[in-house]
Amino acid sequence: MSALRCVNCGNTAEPYPPKSRCPKCGGLYEYKVNLDNLKSTEFSGNFTFWRYRNLLPETKNVATMHEGGTPLYKAKRLANQMNLAELYLKDETRNPTNSFRDRGAALVVSNVLDLGYATVTCGSNGNMGASLAAYCAKYGISCHLIIPRIVDMGKLAQILVYDAAIEEHGETVDESITRAEKLAQETGWYQATPELNPLVIEAQKTIAFEIAEQYGVPNWLIVSMGSGGTLYSVWKGFVELEKIGKINSLPRIVGVQAEGCSPIVNEFHGVKKENIKPMTHAIGILFAEPVHKNLAIRALKESRGLAVSISDQEIFIAEQQVAKLEGLFAEPASSGAIAALKRLRAKGDIGKDESVVCLITGSGLKATDVLQALSKKRKSAIVGAEFSTKEKLLRGLEAREGYGYELWKALGKTMTRPAVYQHLNEMCSKGLLSSHMKKGKKYFTITERGKRILKAIDEVKILL
Repeated sequence: MSALRCVNCGNTAEPYPPKSRCPKCGGLYEYKVNLDNLKSTEFSGNFTFWRYRNLLPETKNVATMHEGGTPLYKAKRLANQMNLAELYLKDETRNPTNSFRDRGAALVVSNVLDLGYATVTCGSNGNMGASLAAYCAKYGISCHLIIPRIVDMGKLAQILVYDAAIEEHGETVDESITRAEKLAQETGWYQATPELNPLVIEAQKTIAFEIAEQYGVPNWLIVSMGSGGTLYSVWKGFVELEKIGKINSLPRIVGVQAEGCSPIVNEFHGVKKENIKPMTHAIGILFAEPVHKNLAIRALKESRGLAVSISDQEIFIAEQQVAKLEGLFAEPASSGAIAALKRLRAKGDIGKDESVVCLITGSGLKATDVLQALSKKRKSAIVGAEFSTKEKLLRGLEAREGYGYELWKALGKTMTRPAVYQHLNEMCSKGLLSSHMKKGKKYFTITERGKRILKAIDEVKILL
């Protein structure tokens, strides 16, 4: 049997319904599963979330959309670029709603069905809201979500399509969580907010169980931190596996936050910063007051781990890097793990012969800012390619006149002949080229205006 126990004073409470804080000292409650009878346990069944049911708080119902059992990819090309022996990516984008939060939604909705609630409420800045909305839709439960003003549109689109009720409250998710807490108290609705429901921590520790079965225990596990709950979850999972004799060692944990919002990293390093408005484009980890901060710091210290803050620019570069080299489109929040690894390898904090697992929590398709940036990059690339082709044609004609077919060959046949003629005719219409017929062929000649354009391009290149 499992019980709720305060992490500070040890006070216990009935396991259900879930409670977040101890009435005696205000500390967080967490579930304690009785591990004494599980030392000889064998995991059985399909490789999914519910394979580990006997290590989770008890449920009568099983709400599932086939979550868990996500791949652990060996990232060879990325590892080679970082001069690292072994790098693996735990790909949580393969869950039903494309994020690790489906694990929490499965266990929470199972408990909702057990207790007979008709409505749940949750404060969320995206992934948990989307997951909970989907699972509630599947099982006919009303879902009332409190979201902040700052939220990824991709995640909001999921919430809308699953027909959850939405209430906007606050600038950041911290304010949404406070509102969700009050709303549950006022209405008697089930509290499903990850920071207020300790079942979510239990659900997320199955990530550690899967990594241990898929690979074993890596030297390092890198996790991005928002509230700190995810990092603490995976650490707790490995600790429990060691207690029941499934593993013989523990990984060192790296916690990652964005420089614009890094309260856990700052406290870990004993750094006090002025109270400025937190901001990062990695919205999934934008928490001004992380609920699980102390638990995350405890996990980092117990694991002899590290805490790193990185810039949004580093996050964006890492997101493109892992996509380009490994074909995995990760959201900014989890791309931070790749950016942190890159920095730690450069500093030598992680050795080249060590093994590393980075947790990829959700899909980049959910992150609006990234998609907009990539769209702008695509447009710039198209314009740049067109400009480059026109410049090459002008330079080719600067020496002598030429006709379309030979110009096409001079470009290396990298585009169709009609495309080359289109560029030539456009430049004729703008007065950069003139044309005339000779021996049945249309020849093109650069004009004085065309020559001035080339000189202007050369001057710009000097400035760059």
